Amino acid sequence: MTVRVVGLVPHPHRATAADLAARATERLTAHGIEVRQDTGTDGTELDASGVDLVISLGGDGTMLRAVDAAYEAGVPVLGVNVGQMGYLTEVEPSEFDAALDRVVADDFEVSERMVLEVVVESAGPARGRWFALNEAVLEKAHTGRLARLDVDINGSFFTTYAADGVIVATPTGSTAYSFSARGPIVSPRHRCVLLTPVSPHMLFDRSLVLAPEETLQFRVCDDRSVVVTADGRELGALDVGDVVSCRGGARPARIVTFGPRDFHQILKAKFGLSDR
Repeated sequence: MTVRVVGLVPHPHRATAADLAARATERLTAHGIEVRQDTGTDGTELDASGVDLVISLGGDGTMLRAVDAAYEAGVPVLGVNVGQMGYLTEVEPSEFDAALDRVVADDFEVSERMVLEVVVESAGPARGRWFALNEAVLEKAHTGRLARLDVDINGSFFTTYAADGVIVATPTGSTAYSFSARGPIVSPRHRCVLLTPVSPHMLFDRSLVLAPEETLQFRVCDDRSVVVTADGRELGALDVGDVVSCRGGARPARIVTFGPRDFHQILKAKFGLSDR
């Protein structure tokens, strides 16, 4: 593909991200490439329509916001790690100039990652259709209370969860919040939906692995406050009877790479697994 317009999503509070954004603007415009920059605090001010490539300058949170801005327009995202873990990013700051040269030369590949489609039926602000690269979470809003959720799978009642919350994750999100709740690690080449309870107050405490076309439906079944989030973005509080449906999205997110990535070696490096 030929890159003519690039959108930048820098972390709003990191000086390194601002410096890299300025460097990218200078180098790209020198090659006749238009640069548009997000002016908000969460990536939501970038209009990705008409953009050929989005560059995220931050950590994994910034990357998730950039993917959210780019997803529905089908625009690929290049992640530059200006954070700590940088699990989703492709490039370190020391590699940034070389990465820009490859963008200018159209010398990159695009990999596809499954996303989660989340539909919220509510009278509140969470109502609508949302997409998440990592996960959707329904969790208690107040300390000392539980979230109680009736769960249907493919239209049939499964059980009622009494827990601090539930996580519905993609394979990409299996190394994020779901991992901290003892969910399984899944290769991002796979397509599936993971359901992992958070501190369940019930005998059944295992994760479920479902096919991407299967549908999980959650119904809030008492008046204790429940909040729904998607990739860390709080969508809003849910009331009794509100319903959240999750399944694999019809289209993938598009992530820029500079060659094949060995997921298992990245996993080993990021989590500090030693050689024997």
